[in-house]
Amino acid sequence: MGRAWHLPATERDVARTVKFHAPEIVFGMGALGEAAHAAARLGAVRPMLVTDGGLIEAGWVAELIGHLREAGLMPTVFDELTPNPKDHEVAAGFERYAAADCDVIIALGGGSAMDAAKGIALLTSNGGAILDYAGVDKMHRPIPPTVMVPSTSGTGADVSQFCIVTDTVRESKVTIIGRTLVPDVTVIDPRLLTTMPGWLNAATGLDALTHGIEAFVSIAHNPLTDNHALRSVGMVVRTLGATMTAPRDLSRRLTMAQASLEAGLAFTNAILGVAHAMSHQVGGLLDKPHGVINGILLPHVVRFNAEADPEPYAAIAASMGLPEHRASPYEAAQAVADRIAELAREVGVPRGLADLGVRPEVLPRLARTTLEDACMATNPRRATVDEIVELFRVAL
Repeated sequence: MGRAWHLPATERDVARTVKFHAPEIVFGMGALGEAAHAAARLGAVRPMLVTDGGLIEAGWVAELIGHLREAGLMPTVFDELTPNPKDHEVAAGFERYAAADCDVIIALGGGSAMDAAKGIALLTSNGGAILDYAGVDKMHRPIPPTVMVPSTSGTGADVSQFCIVTDTVRESKVTIIGRTLVPDVTVIDPRLLTTMPGWLNAATGLDALTHGIEAFVSIAHNPLTDNHALRSVGMVVRTLGATMTAPRDLSRRLTMAQASLEAGLAFTNAILGVAHAMSHQVGGLLDKPHGVINGILLPHVVRFNAEADPEPYAAIAASMGLPEHRASPYEAAQAVADRIAELAREVGVPRGLADLGVRPEVLPRLARTTLEDACMATNPRRATVDEIVELFRVAL
C-alpha cells in the first residue's frame, strides 16, 4: 500500500482529516498523589478505586487511599479482579459502584484493572451487559469521569479508547472500542513499575512494542501517530532488557513508562492489527498473559504483513538501530522480525504457542474468531481463515 505520509504530500493527503484522541496526562516520579487532585477536579466525592491484590500487597493502594482521604474524598475499593478481566467481574464491579453511590472511577493497576474500570463505567451509563458493546462505537451515553494510574509499562489502557474483556462462555476476548472510553486523566508515576514481577515486566514491555509496530503499519496510521509509534519501538528495544536485570533503576523505568505512553497514544488513534486480533483469542481461551502471546506472535505477523508491503519496516528497523534499515525493505522487515524474536527470548518468553498450551486442533476455531476481532479492520494485509490458521501453526 506504500507510505504516502512519508512522501511529499499529495493533494489527497492534504485533504485528509485525522483525529487524535488523548487524555490529560500527568507524568513524573511521585505523581501518584495527583490522582486524588484529578478526581476532585472531576467532581468526586465517593470515587471507586478499581485495583487488585498485587497492588494492595505492594503498598500502592494504601498510599493512594491516603491521598484521596487527604483530599476529602471517601473512596470505595473494588479489588475482585483476576488477570484478563472477565465479564462477570465487570458486572460485579458495576454492582459495587451502584451500591456505594460512587461518582468517579479510578483504576490503579495494569491493563486488567484499567479495562475493568472502563467496563464498569460503560455499564454505569449505558446499562445492559458488557459483551453487548463488543465492536466499535456501540455505546451511546458518556461514561462517568475516569482517572487511570498504570502500574505496568505496556498496556496503554490508560490513554486508549479500547476495553478488552473476556467472554467466559465463548472463552474468547472481546474488543470494545469507543471515543468515550478514552480516560479523562492518566497519572503516570514510574515508581509503581519497580514492584512488577519480572514476567509481567516482560509481558507488558512486549505489548508496548507490539502496539508501536502495529500502529505504524496500520492502514489508519497518520503523521500524528507515526512519531509516537516509532519512538516507542526504539525505547522498548533499547531499554526493556535492562529493566529485567535492574528493576529498581528509575531512569530506565522512566523510559519504559514513556514508551508505554507513546505506544498507547499511537495505537488508540491508529488502532492495531492481526497480532492483537490473534492474541485476544489465545488469551481468552487459555487466560495467559496478553503481552507474552504478543511476543510469540509478533515476529510471524511482521513476516506475514511484509509479504504484502515491506516498506514501513525500514523505518521500524531504523528506530531499532538495525543496520538493515539501509537494505531493501524486505530485508529490513526480516531483521525486525528477528530482533523481536531475540528480545522475546532475552526476557524469557517461550518460543511457541505450544509452550502455553495451544493445541493444533483448536487453530481453526481461533482463526475464525480472529477474523471477527475489531483489530483486523486496520491490519495492512487482508487475511483468510486458512492464512490465519497457518500463522497460528508457524507460531506453535
